[in-house]
Order: sequence, then C-alpha cells, then structure tokens
Amino acid sequence: MRALRRWTAALVMIAGLAMLALLLWGWIRRNPQDVPWAPLDLGQPVGLFTGRKLTALTQDKAQCLALLDRAGIRYTALPPRSAGDQCGYDDAVRLADGGVRSIGYRPATLGISCPVAASLALWEWNVVQPAARELLGAEVVAIDHLGSYNCRRINGRSGGDWSEHARANAVDIAGFRLSDGRQIRVVRDWRDKGAVGQFLHRVRDGACDLFATTLSPDYNAAHADHFHLDQAYRGAMGWRACR
Repeated sequence: MRALRRWTAALVMIAGLAMLALLLWGWIRRNPQDVPWAPLDLGQPVGLFTGRKLTALTQDKAQCLALLDRAGIRYTALPPRSAGDQCGYDDAVRLADGGVRSIGYRPATLGISCPVAASLALWEWNVVQPAARELLGAEVVAIDHLGSYNCRRINGRSGGDWSEHARANAVDIAGFRLSDGRQIRVVRDWRDKGAVGQFLHRVRDGACDLFATTLSPDYNAAHADHFHLDQAYRGAMGWRACR
C-alpha cells in the first residue's frame, strides 16, 4: 500500500507538471513578445523583451532590413558613410511616406540607423498614436526632429565617449504636429499640467520600453527641448537608461 501511494503521488506530480508545461507552452505561443528567445516581429505588441531585441538589431543589419520589409515599412537605404574611426554608418535608412506608417518627419531628410527606424515605427503604432487619440482626441501627422547623424562626442565635449549620433544610431525629437492643426513642443509643453503634458510624458515613458536610451527634460538642461532616443548596444543584458 505504501508503494502504491508513492506511485500515485508521483503520477499526480507528473500530471501536474505536464499541465503546467502545457499552460506555459500555450502562454508562450500567445505572447512571443515576452519571451527572450522568440524572434522579433514588428507586428507583435510591445513585450518584456522587445526593447532588447530592437537594440540587438545593431549587430545584424540584414535581419533589421528584413524586418522593415516584412512589416511593410517603406524606406530608402542610404549609402555608407565613413568619417574616421568613430563616425559614420553602413545601416542607415530614410523612412518614406505611406505604407503602414502614418507619421512623417520634419525635416523629411532624416537618416537614421535601421534599428532606430524599426523602433520609431513601433513607437508610432504602440505608443504615440494611441496616446494622441486617447489624451488629445487627434492623431499625430508629423514629428519634428533635431536630426540624427552628427560626428561628435556626448554633449559635444572635446573628450570622452562618442555619442550614438556619431553613427546615426540616435534621433532627437522636438515636437509633434496633430491632425487638428495643434503643435506640441517639448521645450514649451513638457511641464504642462493638462492633456498635452500627459501626452509628452506618456510617449517618453513608452519610448523607454523600446530604446536603449531615452533622455528627456527630466534628465538635464541639455535635453530641455527634445527627447534623445538611441539604440546603444551595451551587450545582451547591458544597462538601459530612461530619464
């Protein structure tokens, strides 16, 4: 009898573990964006590991471009650029109007690394437009920026680490233009107590889930007029910044 009880308990435990395994397998299939080893799909919702997967694209240009193509994101690949050992790029694109994206960039000549382009698309779909519709009752039709590529060090210093701008792996966002004609400016509206301020804070917070580095006016005076968004690669489990 004692041996039978042990076998019965073992069978119950095995059945329980099998049930848990089935539930886990089903959850993984429904939520691949929350699984670190699942391939990135730009059509999936933002998950726990989406940001790290986007940053990892800095190490795989071919995969990044393939993801843009698969998602239906229109772009023009820019010719490689070299300016010394620390500056230049070979994976930059210029987003084109139309396709699955509805937000343009002003000036329209923005050239950014492929991982930043993929991240901006997800930011538009999952963060910017939903926040604009909910909080402002309008849609964002254009984003004003202060540029991307700039062969310089962080904060323009003469020494120290090189900025992600030196490889077009960063973009500075200055404001948003709405479908009803309103214009939102980071420098003017960041401390607004109403819906406009809530919108700016929400899109900043949402960027933190997608970019390796997100800096806003809360960081320092140098970012009083823009959001700095970049995909700095700091290793598979490297630190991420959100301020």
